[in-house]
Amino acid sequence: MLDDLQKIHERDPQDALGIAEKQWQQLEYVFDVNEPQLEVTNVVYAGMGGSALAALISRNWPGYSIPFEIVRDYNIPDYVSGKTFFIAASYSGNTEETISALTQAEARGAHIAVIASGGKLQQIAQDKGYPFTLLPGGLQPRHAILYNLKALVTLLERAGMVAADSAEAELHRTAAYMRDVLQAWLPTVPTKENLAKQIALECMGRSIVIYAGPKLAPAAYKWKISFNENAKHIAWWNQYSEFNHNEFLGWTEQPEQKPYTVIDLRSNLEHPQIQKRFEVSARLLSGRRPEPIAVQAQGDTLLEQLLSVIALGDFVTLYTAVLSNVNPTPVELIEKLKVELTS
Repeated sequence: MLDDLQKIHERDPQDALGIAEKQWQQLEYVFDVNEPQLEVTNVVYAGMGGSALAALISRNWPGYSIPFEIVRDYNIPDYVSGKTFFIAASYSGNTEETISALTQAEARGAHIAVIASGGKLQQIAQDKGYPFTLLPGGLQPRHAILYNLKALVTLLERAGMVAADSAEAELHRTAAYMRDVLQAWLPTVPTKENLAKQIALECMGRSIVIYAGPKLAPAAYKWKISFNENAKHIAWWNQYSEFNHNEFLGWTEQPEQKPYTVIDLRSNLEHPQIQKRFEVSARLLSGRRPEPIAVQAQGDTLLEQLLSVIALGDFVTLYTAVLSNVNPTPVELIEKLKVELTS
């Protein structure tokens, strides 16, 4: 089935697989970013879903030289003040939680910047003269993660808040790495040689549980998003070592029959004890949960590992959608929810 290119095209009419193949190009996009000159003590980033994911990635890489908090809520922390750099990010520009948070940040006198592809947030930024970074439009938000990451890192590096050196340059270098890595998972690569297709076959019709250590935790979250929105599969994720303090025991008894696929996202850059926890946990849970599919991150740098694992998850979930005869692109129920919330 997954080697039938005609069938894949029929079930992926908006060519989400083609978008996944070209996602490396987002890292080469050049943003026209205003360079705010600020004296602030913290950064607060408001965003939901894929917009929040870009910020989660950025906390791991490149990291920040001042406290950085992500708000996925209608409300903002009490400490937000005139010493806060507040970034409102929404791919559509219309996310109601983010707009609510922005309104509160304005009332607190925070320094504001906006990242969006249009919508109400763009209008607010233009009306009030806030620094605004325009994302290329026309994609589902989960397909534009790397645009959002590039925009955020560019903005904060130029504001002098990024911990790593030459972050923009590293994103550019990683684009070429990503371009090459993605070739192994394309539809033209047969299943027997294609890891993404092989994992998809293990996921068909099952609930998915994804685990990672701290380094790859944002990638685990993206796999969950992609299973939900691409494959329309229920999925969960968790992080070591927190997993060992509670969820670990949840696998030991009921339900006796466990209709799950377990996926471990592994990195050689994790703390040695985190790597050991994967091994010991798998041994102690042997026979009590499905044998995990171990995905070993490729790449020499944390950025290469994060983005290549995220991309693999995109392909896995898109192939799972194809197997399920599900169009991976539309998110009709989410759109219906938004309409009903505003009526």
